[in-house]
Amino acid sequence: MHILLANPRGFCAGVNMAVDALDLAVGRFGGDGPRAGEGIYVYHEIVHNKAVVERFTGVGVTFVDTVEEVPRGAVLMYSAHGVSPQIREAARERGLFTIDATCPLVTKVHVEAIRYAKAGYHILLIGHEGHDEVIGTMGEAPESITLVDNPAEVDQLSFPPRPDGSPALLAALTQTTLSVEEAGRVMRRLREKFPHLETPRKEDICYATTNRQEAVRLLAERSDLLLVLGSKNSSNSLRLVEIGAECGIPGHLLDGPEEMQDEWFLNDDGSVIGTVLVTAGASAPERVVEGVVGRLKERYGATLSEETLRTEHVRFPLPKELRPEVPEKTVVTLGA
Repeated sequence: MHILLANPRGFCAGVNMAVDALDLAVGRFGGDGPRAGEGIYVYHEIVHNKAVVERFTGVGVTFVDTVEEVPRGAVLMYSAHGVSPQIREAARERGLFTIDATCPLVTKVHVEAIRYAKAGYHILLIGHEGHDEVIGTMGEAPESITLVDNPAEVDQLSFPPRPDGSPALLAALTQTTLSVEEAGRVMRRLREKFPHLETPRKEDICYATTNRQEAVRLLAERSDLLLVLGSKNSSNSLRLVEIGAECGIPGHLLDGPEEMQDEWFLNDDGSVIGTVLVTAGASAPERVVEGVVGRLKERYGATLSEETLRTEHVRFPLPKELRPEVPEKTVVTLGA
């Protein structure tokens, strides 16, 4: 067996920033001891990855689904996926000290939604219903945004012309973690039906999502099986498995080596498959990749080569609330 290890893989700049921010918050506001993060809350999962969430839960960080779960005066961090203005207002009303770890590329989409809505446009947001990022974006202008999941839904849309008879003002935005091909199919149908559709000058799907998808497409033709390290609620990780299937190779999404099954690696005649392509979604830590590679080497004597298709140099600054210039006296005392 041979392992093709895709690069780039794993943490993107937004995830790195969010995870580093929570680590720093635990150290700065959480006190000492094995439960150093106790008293620090995060709205939803900091990133969509089981291993990352469990690590922080282990040091006392609490992940919540509503602001009302957070004690008054406590520290609340917004996850990398962003939140709606309604959540920010609820946090202010509870007197929470908030730390905004929203990925800047998600913030870009929020800003575009606000700009288009203020200019009188109706926004068609390409994305998946229920995803944290989509919920946050739609919250910026709920009366002016329609979610579109697939080309078939486009056919059901209609918008009346403006009073002067000209076409309705329409703009399209995209969830940052979609498959490039998936979003492209919806966008093409939107443009066919609404030729006057406007879009931002720079696309919304993030560089890391695009790069990881490109790596799978290019390496799949040399592989017999695809393993994607990532959690089931990670949109970008799910897309990688789907792309493998489109390229004709079976794939599995797993959180770590404990989920591996021997039958995945056997041909119909019982022989071991030749080449396994290993990658990781943008929220999966490198240690879970190392665990899978180690298991394949141990069990099958697998050899390894790393295939670097692009080098990423993107870095995002920490949230302003955690930068050194923020005086300690601005931090509230944790509530009981």
